Amino acid sequence: MKHSTFRRVALRLFLLFFFLPQLALAQSMLGSAAALKAKHDAVQAQLAQNVFGRPLVLESSEASGQLSGNIFAVLNHPFSEVSASLSQPAVWCDVLMLHLNTKYCAVRAEGDAKSLAVSVGRKFDQPLSEAQRIDFVWKPATVSGDFLSVGLGADKGPLSTRDYRIELEATPLSDGKSFIHLSYSYGYGAAARIAMQGYLKTIGSDKVGFTSTGKNASGEPEYIGGVLGVVERNTMRYYLAIDAYLEQPAKAQLPDRLALWFDSTERYARQLHEVERQDYLAMKRNEYKRLSSQ
Repeated sequence: MKHSTFRRVALRLFLLFFFLPQLALAQSMLGSAAALKAKHDAVQAQLAQNVFGRPLVLESSEASGQLSGNIFAVLNHPFSEVSASLSQPAVWCDVLMLHLNTKYCAVRAEGDAKSLAVSVGRKFDQPLSEAQRIDFVWKPATVSGDFLSVGLGADKGPLSTRDYRIELEATPLSDGKSFIHLSYSYGYGAAARIAMQGYLKTIGSDKVGFTSTGKNASGEPEYIGGVLGVVERNTMRYYLAIDAYLEQPAKAQLPDRLALWFDSTERYARQLHEVERQDYLAMKRNEYKRLSSQ
């Protein structure tokens, strides 16, 4: 009985880790168009040749009770389009709703302040009453002709988790495309670490990230696991959600957007496969139907 209870607590915490990101890593944001363009120049070789098959660099780290994932990538969309879309909090609800574990997202306003009311849960259809509610504060977007910066943050969560954040910055490239930096991060305490370790030793034991740690005896690549694997998988999921939204932004394109996100994740099935395509699409159709009725 105790073991079963522990597994439920560990899984619930994992879903929050799986979805949520962090405030304490504000230092990781480059903060200006000039700095972002310098980063683009510095990672040219990695953007051109990597395991992702697209211009993308993924980094992850763990230090002093903080986990973070960062993606630097080129989007095939002009900066004007990226900036106009991703500077709007409602668009971020559409982005977050693509994630397997996001069950609900709505923008709330109190005076000039805005937040995103988000519910996260299991990777199958379930009542909202069984999901976890998180309120993300919306950081007003910084927008100029050559730079965009936006962010979502929540100060605390259950079991000593804290400082959740998703942040994005973008700048135009000379070829009409855009260069982005997506940061996903969170902080944790002792209780959270113990629960996560329990998850990773049981139902999450076969999960891996994208960073190669070498090759096995058969010459096949081996990948990072543990909490860094969790961070890398979800940083990639958020990036693919942003890309899918920009490809299919209209409300009428929602079915195509859902299909595109799922198919994009299946390109990295070793890391990202969780459910079958028809199950994902049916689940999301139900969640959007519920969302529209609220």
